Amino acid sequence: QVQLVESGGGLVQPGGSLRLSCAASGRIFSPNAMGWYRQAPGKERELVAAFTEGGSQNYADSVKGRFTISRDHAENTVLLQMDSLKPEDTAVYYCNLRFIGVYGFRLNYWGQGTQVTVSS
Repeated sequence: QVQLVESGGGLVQPGGSLRLSCAASGRIFSPNAMGWYRQAPGKERELVAAFTEGGSQNYADSVKGRFTISRDHAENTVLLQMDSLKPEDTAVYYCNLRFIGVYGFRLNYWGQGTQVTVSS
């Protein structure tokens, strides 16, 4: 079984920074896609930033230039550095990992979520 453990959420003032970390463990196949999504109250879950199976990066337009995703393949970790945070960034942030398993099915895993609140 695969587990994703997130850390780094919290309360920060507008303009501040936070760094989220996600560590994956278990039977993980490569190539895989790994990244961050978020869900604000009353809204659908949306992509924040992620690495594709091919290694390229995708960012939501709303976070480009403010957030940076990085990855350590050897440790199966992904980091999200969030700078210049805005109140609209307030949401529960979820780590996601997906890959094709041994039987050819796409497997999709989620972390438990970490709250990020941007408020003065």
